[in-house]
Amino acid sequence: MKLIQPDDTGFWLLTQGSSLHLINGQLPKGRAIDLGLQGLKARVIGELEQHPVYLVEERLSDSREYFSLRDLLFLPEDVFNLLSRGVELNYFLNTHKFCGKCGSPTQISPSEWAVECQNNHCKYCIYPVIHPCIIVAIRRGSEILLANHLRHKGGIYTTLAGFVEVGETFEQAVHREVFEETGITINNLRYFGSQPWAFPNSAMIGFLADYESGEICLQEAEICDAKWFRYDSNLPELPPRGTIALKLIEHTLALCAEEERKIK
Repeated sequence: MKLIQPDDTGFWLLTQGSSLHLINGQLPKGRAIDLGLQGLKARVIGELEQHPVYLVEERLSDSREYFSLRDLLFLPEDVFNLLSRGVELNYFLNTHKFCGKCGSPTQISPSEWAVECQNNHCKYCIYPVIHPCIIVAIRRGSEILLANHLRHKGGIYTTLAGFVEVGETFEQAVHREVFEETGITINNLRYFGSQPWAFPNSAMIGFLADYESGEICLQEAEICDAKWFRYDSNLPELPPRGTIALKLIEHTLALCAEEERKIK
């Protein structure tokens, strides 16, 4: 990152954890000097409305007003993903100030998004860490499986998800997580799509699957409830718009309706 100059102009992305500084619901835009940003450090991470977007180095103390990135899921996908990128990069920089190999201080690379060990005998280079997480919607005929997780107890019902383990393919992770959380097996697994998920540094890899066998047996350490819901029934509260979870659910409900039409 470089020192911000008074006349640097564009959009300014300031973060505190997974929250962003907004003015009237918008990213600050204008000259650095007018926004009181000169002297801080920043780096361009993209473009918005044909203006550069500067990621400002996160500071521990800041009196500006910040808003959760989760509340911005309604934004166009490319805009939300750009904001997510900024949040994840600052998280990476804040958690990699020292080399994980020798313990020496690191410095941000001038040529790429990475940090470099400053020990001349080490020079270890670390790139942003992304934790892959699978998420899957499961269909049984004209029904979809939805679960109420402990973190949403009494509220949102959503798809099943979990982190990919070391030495495991995405597909293996789907089968394992589904069986661990609900006791059922699946087949006809196919890729659906993905979504950056900056809470704090994940990537959601989405799949569709069909029920194969088994009765629901909950993993009570993570799941409060899981049920089969007909596509045309009164559905419970679903994830917010903009999430890949809701996209998976809506696509699966459409498949359920199509299956019903075939039977009739």
